[in-house]
Amino acid sequence: MLEKKTGWKIFNFFPPLIFIYMIPAVLSNTGVMTNDSPVYGWMSDLLLPLFLTIMLLDVDVKGAVRVMGRGIFVMLLGTVGVIVGAPIGYFCVKSALDPEAWRGFGTLAGSWIGGTGNMAAVNEALKTIQGVDPSIAEQIAAKNYGLAAIADNMVYLIWLPIMLGSKNLAKRFNKFTGVSQKRLDDMHAAAGELSTDKGKVEMRHILYLLFFGLAVTFVASSLAGVLPTKSPILTASTWKILLVTSLALLLSLTRARKIPGSHPLAMALVYLFVAKMGGSADISGLAEDAPWFVAGAYIWIFIHGVFCLLGAKIFKVDVHTVAIASAANIGGAASAPIVAAYHNEALVPVSILMALIGYAIGNYGALAAAWLCSLVA
Repeated sequence: MLEKKTGWKIFNFFPPLIFIYMIPAVLSNTGVMTNDSPVYGWMSDLLLPLFLTIMLLDVDVKGAVRVMGRGIFVMLLGTVGVIVGAPIGYFCVKSALDPEAWRGFGTLAGSWIGGTGNMAAVNEALKTIQGVDPSIAEQIAAKNYGLAAIADNMVYLIWLPIMLGSKNLAKRFNKFTGVSQKRLDDMHAAAGELSTDKGKVEMRHILYLLFFGLAVTFVASSLAGVLPTKSPILTASTWKILLVTSLALLLSLTRARKIPGSHPLAMALVYLFVAKMGGSADISGLAEDAPWFVAGAYIWIFIHGVFCLLGAKIFKVDVHTVAIASAANIGGAASAPIVAAYHNEALVPVSILMALIGYAIGNYGALAAAWLCSLVA
C-alpha cells in the first residue's frame, strides 16, 4: 500500500517483498512474536502448493513462442547459465559460508529462473535435512531464504540498470548478432495481436481457482508420500513441489488458464508465505554470511550474462529480446514488463508470458542447480 500511495523512491531499491520478509524476521528474533508456530507448518503444507498451482495456470507457452520465436531459446540458454553458474558461484565462496548454504543458492536459482513463487517453493523443497530436527531445519531454510532474498535484491540493483541501458546499444548489438529487420518487424506485428486480458474477476472465479489449487495439492501430497526418495535433493518435499508443478502445467493447457484473477491471487498468497518465512527465520548469522553470499551471486550473474550473449549470437536476435529474456529470468513477472516498456511498449504483454515460462521451468531448473551445488558442498 505504501509503495502505491506514496511513490517513495526507497521501493525502487528495496521492493516491498524485502520488508514483508524482514519485518516478521525482526519481530520473531526480538521476542515480539514466536518463530515456532503450528500455523507455519500449515502454511507450508497447504498455502505453498495452492499458490504454485494458481500461479502456473497463467502459463501460455504457445503465445510466447509465437511472438518471441528464437528469443525463447535465448531465455532458455540464460536459464542454463543460471543452472551452470550456481555451483561455480557457490564454489568460489563456500569456505566462508555455513555448510548448508548450498540450499540458499538453490533457493536463489528458483527466483533467477522463475520468480518469487519458485524461490519459496524450492526453499520448501530443500528444507528437509537428514538427521536434523524438523524445527531446526525450518530455521535453516528460513535463514537461507533470507540470504537468497538479500542477494537477489543486491544483484537486481545492478542488473536492472544494465538491462535498461542496453537499449542504447541496439544498433551495435544487432550488428554483432546479425539480426534481420524482417525478424524485428515480424515480432512487433505478432506482439500487436497478443492479448492477455481475461476479463473482469468475479467471485466464482476465485472459487474455481481455489478448487483447482486444493485438488492439485491433495493429489500431489498423496503421491509424494509413496514415491522413492534419495537425500539430499529427492525428498518427499521435493516430489510434492515437482508434482504440483507438473499437474498445474497440465491444467494450463486446458480452459482453466482462461480463469481471470489467477495472477493477483497467486501473488497475494506468495506474499503471505514470504511473511511466514520471515517469521520462522533465525537471522543471527545473516549479517555475517550475507556479504560472501552476495559475492557468489555476482559471479553467478556474470555467467548468466555470458550465456545470454552467447544465445543472442547463436540465434541472431536483437538487444530488446535479450534484455527481456534475461529480465524474465532474473526479475520475473515484476521486472520483465519494466524492461519491455523501456525498450518497446509493444513487447510488454509478451514479456509477461516469457516470465510465466520462467515460472513453469523454475522449479525443475532450480532443483537441478541445487543438486549441482550439493555436489560441490
